[in-house]
Amino acid sequence: MSKLLGHAVVPMERDFTAGLARPGRRRSFAGSTGNAALDQRIEELVASIPGVCNPELLVEMMITGVRSARMDITPGTFKLFNRVLKEMRRAEEVFKPWRNVRKVSVFGSARTHPDEPEYKAAVAFARRMREVGFMTITGAGPGIMAAGNEGAGRAESFGLNILLPFEAVPNEFIAGDDKLLAFHYFFTRKLSFVKESDALVGFPGGFGTMDEVFESLTLIQTGKSTLHPIVLVDAKGGTYWKFWAQFVREHLLRLGLISESDLCLFKVTDDIEEAVAEITGFYRVFHSYRYVGDQLVMRLTTALADAEPARLQEQFADLLKSGGMTQRAALEEEADEPEMATLPRLVFRHQRRNYGRLRQLIDAVNLARVVEC
Repeated sequence: MSKLLGHAVVPMERDFTAGLARPGRRRSFAGSTGNAALDQRIEELVASIPGVCNPELLVEMMITGVRSARMDITPGTFKLFNRVLKEMRRAEEVFKPWRNVRKVSVFGSARTHPDEPEYKAAVAFARRMREVGFMTITGAGPGIMAAGNEGAGRAESFGLNILLPFEAVPNEFIAGDDKLLAFHYFFTRKLSFVKESDALVGFPGGFGTMDEVFESLTLIQTGKSTLHPIVLVDAKGGTYWKFWAQFVREHLLRLGLISESDLCLFKVTDDIEEAVAEITGFYRVFHSYRYVGDQLVMRLTTALADAEPARLQEQFADLLKSGGMTQRAALEEEADEPEMATLPRLVFRHQRRNYGRLRQLIDAVNLARVVEC
């Protein structure tokens, strides 16, 4: 594996919403099956199971299962509940050994042939991302997906296959690998794409590619997913994403359906090195963030120069709910992520809106003056 990008490992806790983990939940959160004796038996069973990291949540999940089984629902719906949970559990098992490696999800058409420039561009991009320390996640199929796995190489690839009656056979570069997953549902598959990646890259594609790109943008715009780079890559001289961006500007922006700052949530390019730089530059000083109540805690790979927090506070005052921006050490509430305890923090009370502006703040942090080692 090539050298990891950045000065510290990525979070072991891959909470892609950046929500505050609250360990030790009160028993009242779990609810009840409606039978106190059965509730007690479930709690005793959970207590007897070794290695459970959060027994309160397991109690709640078991109570939810019992209540679902007792509802007047169809067998098909009950099967759906079960399969969703199984698919999410399997994905966790596969990704867990690679938690401390950054990853990029690559989307694009299954119908792109190896002799087409878009395929060659995807191979070159994934190869470059491997060189800078990223693993690649694709949909495991043919076309752009195969190109992504080819460029990254089997050892540094994941494949998230979807079970379809067509275009669903895993490509030769990931077939048979332990990091290949098969999903029945698109929504559990798309959850893994977003949850496990540190950047999303789209090459030209059809409805599926549009769906994945727009959903990723929606999740970020609404704060349901942490900010990460979204790069839309054409082959050299290509116009697919150029005209897509033109549509976004001339219709969505012109009609006031999105904000000007939302245009900062994605980048369009036909230059592979520019695409790579967009992703690696995002993690130059910025590392990650999470929320502690209404405080946004931005972890940095290196401390900012003394004057920078005040300058950033003035420039991005519209993001502040109250108070100012301070650079400090880890908060007590972050004790559940000890591997990042030494990283400096930029902390402020965030209004939890206008995530395009928050992306602009991250860009400004990456260009800010830092403490020289």
